[in-house]
Order: sequence, then structure tokens, then C-alpha cells
Amino acid sequence: MNIIQKLIYSMQNKSDDNSIPARFERFHQDNPDVYRSLVLLTRQVMERNKSRKIGIGMMYEVLRWQYYINSDAQEDYKLPNEYRACYARKIMAQESDLAGCFNTRKSVADIV
Repeated sequence: MNIIQKLIYSMQNKSDDNSIPARFERFHQDNPDVYRSLVLLTRQVMERNKSRKIGIGMMYEVLRWQYYINSDAQEDYKLPNEYRACYARKIMAQESDLAGCFNTRKSVADIV
């Protein structure tokens, strides 16, 4: 995304609700591939460790690494850490086979 695209994006996505869950939902709408990739990675891990809970942070870092290795993009890949808890909860709520797979603590993401 070049500087013009970033400016247009920020102008289009101005909202009165700038909470983490609201920003997450906008990010999720604009980047559905992130969710799909996190679900795929989580399923791969859970196939090997069915009885063990995992951390969403591990999935995030693997996704960052995969993008870095497989991309020749000039820009940094932006995967905001503040959305980790939101992704963990969304995945566990929407993917029945992954319900309860992540370690969680009380978070603003609990309303997602």
C-alpha cells in the first residue's frame, strides 16, 4: 500500500468507535486472509497436540515469518499485536473444532 492508498484508507475508516474491538473488526473485514491463515496454522498445531492449549502469539509469529519468507514486498507486513486476543476469541467462537484451543485471559476482546 503506497502513501496515497494509506491516506485514503485512513480517511475511509475514520469512526467514532476507535476501540480495539472496533478497529479489529475493520482490520478483519479488510484482511480476511489473516483469519484463514491463523485458522489453518492452528489446525496444523492442534492435529499434533490435541490435548494441549496453545498461544495465539505463536500463530502470529509463524504467520509473520511465512509472509517474510514468501514475499518480495517492499513494505513491512503489518499484523497488529493488539488484535491477537480478538483473533483468538473469534477463531474459538467460529471454528467448533478449535473451541478452547487458546490460552486466554480477561481482555477487551471478550466482547468480540
